[in-house]
Amino acid sequence: MLRPQVWKKVRARAPVIGLAALLLAGCQTVPSTLPVAEPRPAAACSWPLGEQAPRALLGDAVAALEAEGFLIRHTDLALGLVSAERTRILPGYGDRYDRWDRRGVFGGIGIGGVGSLTRDATQLERVSLLAGEGEVRVSRDIQVIDWRGELVEARSASTTEFCRGLRDAIEAGGRP
Repeated sequence: MLRPQVWKKVRARAPVIGLAALLLAGCQTVPSTLPVAEPRPAAACSWPLGEQAPRALLGDAVAALEAEGFLIRHTDLALGLVSAERTRILPGYGDRYDRWDRRGVFGGIGIGGVGSLTRDATQLERVSLLAGEGEVRVSRDIQVIDWRGELVEARSASTTEFCRGLRDAIEAGGRP
């Protein structure tokens, strides 16, 4: 229990603390614009649906993505959506901005320095395909996560090369 002198000091400062809390709460604002993919997705990542039924196209898309090593995370036939991802280890990636902490290619003493097998970064690649309203749209992003679980790099990767390859595989019936 607080002594009477301490309680008086707390009550005397309460309005100041309350005002400071209100002012600081007002500092949290909403951004004026939503984030935009940089770089913008390539034009090849959007094409007309054609005569193929969206359900058949999604089946071919699933087969094409699985053939490329993607794991299908979610499909929604009503929306015409397929979401997939794949990961790979980036040996020797290390922390580019902290030279003393460079890792070797094989984890020990190597080209990059002295390191550990457990300190490699992981690349997470996500793809979403949406087929509907007479159009097919593909988006792809890549994230690099370091060994501590911190996001090191994130970018849009909806390139012409990837989207054309995926489209060709879908049109070939899901075969790459």
